[in-house]
Amino acid sequence: MYDKILTSLSYGMCAIGSKGLTAANACIVNTVIQISSYPMTVAVSINHSNFTNECIRRTGLFTVNVLSENTSGAVIGALGFTSGRDGNKLDNVRHKILQEGVPVIQEDICCWFLCKVVHSVETVTHTIFIAEPMAGSESIKGKPMTYEFYTKVIKGKSPKFAPTYLPEEEEILEKHTCTICKFDYIDPLIPFEELPDSWICPICGAPKSVFRKME
Repeated sequence: MYDKILTSLSYGMCAIGSKGLTAANACIVNTVIQISSYPMTVAVSINHSNFTNECIRRTGLFTVNVLSENTSGAVIGALGFTSGRDGNKLDNVRHKILQEGVPVIQEDICCWFLCKVVHSVETVTHTIFIAEPMAGSESIKGKPMTYEFYTKVIKGKSPKFAPTYLPEEEEILEKHTCTICKFDYIDPLIPFEELPDSWICPICGAPKSVFRKME
């Protein structure tokens, strides 16, 4: 079977907020789905290795922050390519903390809602948390970011533990990799050397100078 067949499914990009041991935490996912409207129920899939999985298991609470097409790639890089076990991922991301101790991202998101876990299902690699929204935004602003927009317009990639992650294919084109977030610049039309010095990484916002050519 074609290994990319599941990319035909539609995904939305979200930041899942949770309460860490000493600070609020957040991660990027593309696996939030609506299960029903009455009662209002959603589900999210989180890898067993992710710190967010541990946080949600402990508290039974999380926020869903729906990213918009205007959400900065730097925000996605900060929340999606580092671990909350290694430090406060929200240090450079605008947010507020709800009284429940979970964060709401304030970086050009479409909307947010607070969820309480009512059930969970274990798979070999992921936990599926089924939850009921308890509170949230009064409106929706902007256009939600899809996974297709993230990969084709922003040219983002999936972290190793993301459900949509696939092992790297053999590269034929020259590749330059960001040493901060590991984004690979590969473009058959515009060689890396021809990019202006002001060019920055579309994911984490790092300057061109931090990229390294990969053999």
